[in-house]
Amino acid sequence: MPLEPLIPEHGGYRRLKTFQIARLCYDVTVRFCDRYVDRRSRTHDQMVQAARSGVQNIAEGSKASGTSKKTELKLTNVARASLEELRLDYEDFLRHRGFEPWPAAHPALKRFRTRRCATLDELRAWVDDELQRARTGTDFHGQHGQADPPASVRAVRESPCPSVTSAQLVANAALSLLNLACHLLDRQLEAQAQAFLHEGGFTERLHRLRSAWRRRG
Repeated sequence: MPLEPLIPEHGGYRRLKTFQIARLCYDVTVRFCDRYVDRRSRTHDQMVQAARSGVQNIAEGSKASGTSKKTELKLTNVARASLEELRLDYEDFLRHRGFEPWPAAHPALKRFRTRRCATLDELRAWVDDELQRARTGTDFHGQHGQADPPASVRAVRESPCPSVTSAQLVANAALSLLNLACHLLDRQLEAQAQAFLHEGGFTERLHRLRSAWRRRG
């Protein structure tokens, strides 16, 4: 029976969904802050740094996992905390301008999630489409040219449509991405904690391997 490797396979962070979403959040945040937040303000730098911290700590934790599960847990938790901070900043941006974050059932966010945007250009295309909906005869809830829905649905969907800006669209899209990233990171942390509990870290693995070598000898 082959022995377990002293340093297991690790560092595949680019395949992690959390890393991919966090990196998109970083790209969106850099662009968002340059366009809508005063570059001289602390908020600009803090939002960009929080977004960057989310990406970098997921990657660093993944690379550290080969020799330290404890470090992996710590860095993944730092990434989760950084993205939570960024989520609050986007919520504050909307609140300070008299808006509330859209609920998950908002039609525009449903269309955004359906697109599964993976790049900044894809997110920009969604923003352009939603702005076009607002400029043309299609209402913001996407009901133009369609048969009337049931009364139970109309009660939710036929509320007056306020004007929408690109900043509002991007902020809500970023919040949707951050909600997903934070949810997935919570699951990732739980899985890492369970692995650490059952398998131990580098010291325990080294002890198991030494013991196995002695038994073979």
